[in-house]
Amino acid sequence: MNIVSLTASLEGVANSTIAEAMLEQAAKDKGWSLHSECHSTLQAVQSLSSEQISQAELVLVVAEPAAFSLLELQRFDGKAVYFAQFEQVMESAERLLEKTVAEAQPFNYTALDLSVQRGEASSLKVVGITACPTGVAHTFMAAEALQETGEALGYQVKIETRGSVGAKNTLTEQDIAQADLVIVAADIEVDLARFDGKKLFKTSTGHALKKTKECYQQALDQAKDYQHHSSSSSNSNAGATSSTEKTGAYKHLMTGVSHMLPLVIAGGLAIALSFVFGIEAFKEEGTLAAALMSIGGASAFALMIPVLSGYIAYSIADRPGLAPGLVGGMLASSTGAGFLGGILSGFLAGYLAKWLLDNIKLPSSMEALKPILIVPFLATLVCGLIMIYIVGEPVSTVMVALTGFLNNMGATNAILLGVLLGSMMCFDLGGPVNKAAYTFGVGLLSAQTYAPMAAVMAAGMVPALGMGIATWVARNKFEQSESEAGKASFVLGLCFISEGAIPFAAKDPLRVIPACMAGGAFTGAMSMYIGAELLAPHGGIFVLFIPNAITPVLTYVLAIALGSLITGMSYAALKRRPEMVMANG
Repeated sequence: MNIVSLTASLEGVANSTIAEAMLEQAAKDKGWSLHSECHSTLQAVQSLSSEQISQAELVLVVAEPAAFSLLELQRFDGKAVYFAQFEQVMESAERLLEKTVAEAQPFNYTALDLSVQRGEASSLKVVGITACPTGVAHTFMAAEALQETGEALGYQVKIETRGSVGAKNTLTEQDIAQADLVIVAADIEVDLARFDGKKLFKTSTGHALKKTKECYQQALDQAKDYQHHSSSSSNSNAGATSSTEKTGAYKHLMTGVSHMLPLVIAGGLAIALSFVFGIEAFKEEGTLAAALMSIGGASAFALMIPVLSGYIAYSIADRPGLAPGLVGGMLASSTGAGFLGGILSGFLAGYLAKWLLDNIKLPSSMEALKPILIVPFLATLVCGLIMIYIVGEPVSTVMVALTGFLNNMGATNAILLGVLLGSMMCFDLGGPVNKAAYTFGVGLLSAQTYAPMAAVMAAGMVPALGMGIATWVARNKFEQSESEAGKASFVLGLCFISEGAIPFAAKDPLRVIPACMAGGAFTGAMSMYIGAELLAPHGGIFVLFIPNAITPVLTYVLAIALGSLITGMSYAALKRRPEMVMANG
């Protein structure tokens, strides 16, 4: 195999040289011929000869887009070229060479964006959207990462956030019209109609936050023209999708959860306020306590399951899925199927509505009736009948059994459940495992089972608090930037934002994640052991100031404090000094 490689970096003067050496050694080990051209300030450029280029079967380019102007890529027009990143070389140069052989594509220089060819990265205009299920942390951290990294690469960037406070930094029609690239980093379904015809790339908030440079590179390489179809979910529309984008069932479920959360929070706090007047004061009609219970329990909590179901269906089939999803959720609630029935009805209604949209064929004059009349009616009818006659009773039996088990389990089972939920909350810091535990706790609130939610929130506060403690206890092991991140992490932990620990986990996952899980498991177990109950599914330390929102308060705070100390002290002990890392690197 005859390969030529080019390495060029505008950041990190040694990157190009190190990558060149690793590729040459990997090629030598495989018995392949490799000629390299390295662009680095450490050495003069030894350009590839025309003969080396003509004889090459493959061309491997390891460079940032902003450095493309150094490489005279027109030399390789028509050759099989593969573009890679420095991280891929560092992970395994041999594997990268094999990937080059498998995935190199004929190169068309004129198809490259002119601004990239000329090195005019500043002319590349990028707009985007970030959105996560809770709309609290990942949404804003991913937006900040995209903004800062894009500007560092020389791009003009504007990111719209779809958080719990609504849309901020909203993209205007002019912003979108002038954009060369759209990046959608979302773990829930968002409306993409306004990006019709634009080059669009979809990924997850976690990928945009933790591997931002890689995200930009993939967006430049893989973005496709987006075509919006109003009758179907944007998940099925054209547009490049990263392999790390949250798709399928997870994304649909998180869309439902994100729309349900405001109801759960508002309802839980209203119920807690009614208890201020006495635990049973709401039973006296006409009192303020009764009114608060009516608002929280009879209204907000009653809407939880229909909204969860409705927006799962909406995520799958867009607006035609909303009505059958809402009705299915209401039936799940009235039959006692609870949040499990709501999840099932949401998926049932969504996929049924989508199937009807795709398979019912009407004359063009009647096509407009399909999404607003025919599909909602048929999907609601079928979904409703299935929920009443098939799904409702079996799932209701499961919910009754689950609720009974949770409310009557012994201390050992409670502790084991607390360990499981606590570990899950700390495993991926806002990722799918974390959200699965959180959804479990939130869902049980509708069944008046509050202990799992207490364990989930307590354990979820531990990682970020623990990282703050570690940076304070072992100051000499952390750089100044890490110490500052530790202070911010501690504040985020107080607010029940586990994502505050992400900068530490991304940098040192093999030490941070086990330390977080140890503290989270202890806190979850202790919360379940003391029988703590939480009526509001978010708010962190601030919920403690609302009477009766959490009980018992003092031992609950102690559980959080001890778990955070376990995480903080563990990581402080495991953390290596910066000079040790450099010496071993």
